[in-house]
Amino acid sequence: MNETTRPAGGAARPRRVPTELAALAMGVTEATIRKWASRGKITRHGGPRRAEYDLDELFALARRGETE
Repeated sequence: MNETTRPAGGAARPRRVPTELAALAMGVTEATIRKWASRGKITRHGGPRRAEYDLDELFALARRGETE
């Protein structure tokens, strides 16, 4: 991560996106994103009517090769 995405405190701020954008970012269906969340592979954020997922967590999942 570079300095433009890091707030003054040092830690990176989460970049959360809705299910549709998470699926597009990962090249999978929205159902797959929901399945990964229900299996504990990724964390679901948001309220009961609006799920959001952290892009950094999704990209880390892909780097580990756990997208099957």
